[in-house]
Amino acid sequence: MILISGPVSLCIEHPNIKVIRVTRAEEMYEKCHAFFPSSTIGVLTAAVADYSPGEQIKEKMKRGKEDWLLRLKPTRDIAASLGKIKNEKQLLVGFALETDNEIENARTKLLRKNLDLIVLNSLRDEGAGFQGDTNKITLIDKNNNIDNFELKSKAEVAKDILIKIIRMKDYE
Repeated sequence: MILISGPVSLCIEHPNIKVIRVTRAEEMYEKCHAFFPSSTIGVLTAAVADYSPGEQIKEKMKRGKEDWLLRLKPTRDIAASLGKIKNEKQLLVGFALETDNEIENARTKLLRKNLDLIVLNSLRDEGAGFQGDTNKITLIDKNNNIDNFELKSKAEVAKDILIKIIRMKDYE
């Protein structure tokens, strides 16, 4: 098992997990493309930023200028690019955080990126999201099956996602 991770405080010490640490969106893209072709399942749990600075300045930006214009460039879409190269034996799972038209927007993302399963996170529910130890998700698969889950611990949420992935692989 390969875990490609950005800068986080996770301490992974399991003999079956190889951790590859990256610090930039471009590195994440490159590593995902290096390992996905030989993978059976890809789970893209967190998105890198949609945009990155258009220009990197190596020196400190000194005071004195009244305002700055910050130009951003889009980062490469890892999920969409992996969806384009995915073969029929691979399963690709993505995540969506939506604030409006949640089901419709998640379903559109699933189709646009050629995912097999999308995990919809909502910020509308008390206790769900990123700030706590609980979450409430909805799973939408490529056959438009929708599974809604109640608020539960993130460990239980992870189990729900894994059970769905296993069931999808068993049906192939």
